[in-house]
Amino acid sequence: MSGPLRLVPDEGTPGWAEETMRLRTLPRRRQRPAGADAHPDLSPDPLDELAERLAELCADAVHPYEIAAFLESDGLTDEQAALVYGRTDAFTLAEDLFAKVARRYPGPAPADSDPWRADPWRCVLRGLVFALPGLAYLLGADLFSAHRHRFGLPSGMAALAAATLLSWAFNQALAHRAYGWLSLTDRRSAARTLALGAPLGALLAASTGWILGGPLAALLFIIGQSVYLGAATALLVLGQEKLLLAALGPASLGAVLVLLVRLPGRAKAAILLATLAAAVGLAAWQLTRCLTGAGSARASGPRWSPTIASGLFGLAVGTLTMIAGLGPSLHHAVRPAAPASAGAGTTGPALVALTLSLGLAEWLLYRYRSLATRALRTSTSPADFRRRTALALAGCLLGYLFAVTAVDYTATALWAAAPLIGPIQLTALLLLAATLWTALLLQALSIAWRTAGLCLAAAGFEITAVLTGGDPISIQLYGCGAAAALLVPLAVVVLGRTTRHR
Repeated sequence: MSGPLRLVPDEGTPGWAEETMRLRTLPRRRQRPAGADAHPDLSPDPLDELAERLAELCADAVHPYEIAAFLESDGLTDEQAALVYGRTDAFTLAEDLFAKVARRYPGPAPADSDPWRADPWRCVLRGLVFALPGLAYLLGADLFSAHRHRFGLPSGMAALAAATLLSWAFNQALAHRAYGWLSLTDRRSAARTLALGAPLGALLAASTGWILGGPLAALLFIIGQSVYLGAATALLVLGQEKLLLAALGPASLGAVLVLLVRLPGRAKAAILLATLAAAVGLAAWQLTRCLTGAGSARASGPRWSPTIASGLFGLAVGTLTMIAGLGPSLHHAVRPAAPASAGAGTTGPALVALTLSLGLAEWLLYRYRSLATRALRTSTSPADFRRRTALALAGCLLGYLFAVTAVDYTATALWAAAPLIGPIQLTALLLLAATLWTALLLQALSIAWRTAGLCLAAAGFEITAVLTGGDPISIQLYGCGAAAALLVPLAVVVLGRTTRHR
């Protein structure tokens, strides 16, 4: 992954926040016409007027709590409910409104009014820009010393792993912070956040790799990767996937040439530098355009708590993915005399399957949000809504797992001398995929700390077990299995509440 998935429609493009994240506000009180006091038919109960003003919202609600959540979000306090409307609190007022206004469910929304209708081709494009950076490892494979070892891995690999994990965590938090500014329609502040944060993240990741050490060529590769990840994050947040795809052109062409002919080391380095220069240059161009635009005079920005949770989530997800790829190598480093892990030859195709499926994962996130929005308009009771959202969750999750399985078998068939994945290894892969997709969905719906905590617990268990000599496949079965067993029910319960989708 070279950046976070998009989790809201058309984010990063001008005007998207106004269209997709505009809060519904309480309609203004209608002015009473002159001489209205002389009309005896006017109701003395202010609840009648409030019911008229909120008729659409109340008719669409499937539970009084929906109305109560809206009233509280609009600033209505219990004191105001008692003073103005004569009810003890906002919930009592909501129950009276729910009983007073007849249900008039509008039915399914027209297809063109669905804010979560995703462009499949754009999801494919984003899947490509997540997957293609992996081709750079074909060009840089000779930079790491396979004959010298450090921390039980080929010299430089431990530094690369640590720098990558730090980049994933930092850039995930950076992207969340920038998206928060975009949700406030402040594109200039988002660009300022990226312009300051991306170089800082690259410096921290590169410094970590340099401290752990390795061959000079490998350390230079780590520095380039850290800088690229910062630039890619900026382009993705600003909605410039096409520019990032263009920047990846040299590396993609170079990877094809490596498979066909033997390229000298200087040619590979030149190709990698061309990709890095293109990504940094395009990111700087886009950031400069945003920084010179009109800004906002907001005194405060997005909250920091979800940003920190997003960074920890990125660290946990990166650790789980890293163990799936390097688990057998770490196991052999800790226990050199132990037999090779049963899944050692299947990790390559498995990681390729996860990477290539990211575009589909994003589309399925949109698909679930679309189905949940439709359920809001068609459900006739809270139980009916919970049933519909649970079925939508099951359908999207099973579809994603089926796609990961298909891509893994395809990659195995094309991978030279790769053994067919066994049932135990496939189960571990699918549990990891289920954990990642469900966690991304919960993150998209602002369930940040609980998701990050569960993923961190699974990642901590797995890394501890691997470093103490546990079998990596069994560890993944337990770690990802427990995480998926907790995340999926959490998603069913929390996302079965109508207020979560308002």
